[in-house]
Amino acid sequence: MALHFDRAEFDARRDRLMIDMAEKKLDAILLFAQESMYWLTGYDTFGFCFFQCLIVQADGSMTLLTRSADLRQARHTSIIENIVVWTDRVDANPAVELRNLLNDLDLLGGRIGVEYDTHGLTAYNGRRVDEQLQTFGQTVDASGIVGHLRLFKSPAEIAKVEKAAALADDALDAALLLIKQGGDEAAILAAMQGTIFAGGGDYPANEFIIGSGADALLCRYKSGRRKLNKNDQLTLEWAGVFNHYHAAMMRTVIVGKVSKRHQELFDAARETLLAVEKAMTPGNTFGDVFDAHARVMEAHGLTKHRLNACGYSLGARFTPSWMDMPMFYAGNPEPIAPDMTLFAHMIIMDSETETAMTLGRTYLTTEDAPKPLSRHGLDLIVR
Repeated sequence: MALHFDRAEFDARRDRLMIDMAEKKLDAILLFAQESMYWLTGYDTFGFCFFQCLIVQADGSMTLLTRSADLRQARHTSIIENIVVWTDRVDANPAVELRNLLNDLDLLGGRIGVEYDTHGLTAYNGRRVDEQLQTFGQTVDASGIVGHLRLFKSPAEIAKVEKAAALADDALDAALLLIKQGGDEAAILAAMQGTIFAGGGDYPANEFIIGSGADALLCRYKSGRRKLNKNDQLTLEWAGVFNHYHAAMMRTVIVGKVSKRHQELFDAARETLLAVEKAMTPGNTFGDVFDAHARVMEAHGLTKHRLNACGYSLGARFTPSWMDMPMFYAGNPEPIAPDMTLFAHMIIMDSETETAMTLGRTYLTTEDAPKPLSRHGLDLIVR
């Protein structure tokens, strides 16, 4: 089997889930998030674009309902032993087969948690599941259970993230060799992704962001490439990825002359990131971290140019996004605790002057100050 963790690691994760299920008096939980299945069993696929469900019972036994295309995938990449295939056909309704499977597992009348809040369960399929279970037993929303368990990383997971962070640094090194007047965004992007692949890394859960000129103010990927001018700005957001564990970074690189506005925004971004870092300690909340961000931005008169969130948790994620919960936004009560891997990004976009500035890196939280996982410093990069 192609497992990235030993059996003891998976057993420990299952035991943590069983404790939470017992506290919530769940007879079973229906998992639809690919992240949950990967974390719990090692199951590695993009087949979650179709209906599939991992049933975990109170005693820890697991059964996967999936399509025939993923039967061998599940056997090869996971510890799941009981795999049931639903059949593709006209008017197929896998929710019916899920209900029948739950009945076979003697769960009729039970209290069943459903992981609704995931890209692995479309609204259409969610409605079909509800229709089948409304008279079967008591269903409750169990969306956040596994996600919260995944927030706290084991030593084995931290090693994966640290490898991912090293790959992210290598990708930046590769990019910097090509960032100059006449540099091609396509070549830069290819070098970054190629470096991660060459280092043993994986595809990211979402596209890298690359944009220069006016496009440097965008914080999403879009189609289209351009070449860099003599004086230019290039915004990059990327992640090193190892066994699906992500370590993200974000930078705006200046080509040629540094404008006064660029320097002002960089100074604010650096000061803000250091304030966020100081707040990223046990005893504070995710909301406190955002408040530190907002205070410094306001002091620099940049409130209208900042975003309403300044980072999020990272871990093993699948398409369409490497962003994990919780996020740094106002009022988020989730406490900061040791062994979290958190990405903090300072994004300042001044549309009035078409000036962009970003600065971000991934941290490992500890009992005290967080540990930056990048070997790169926080100086403004000018090429």
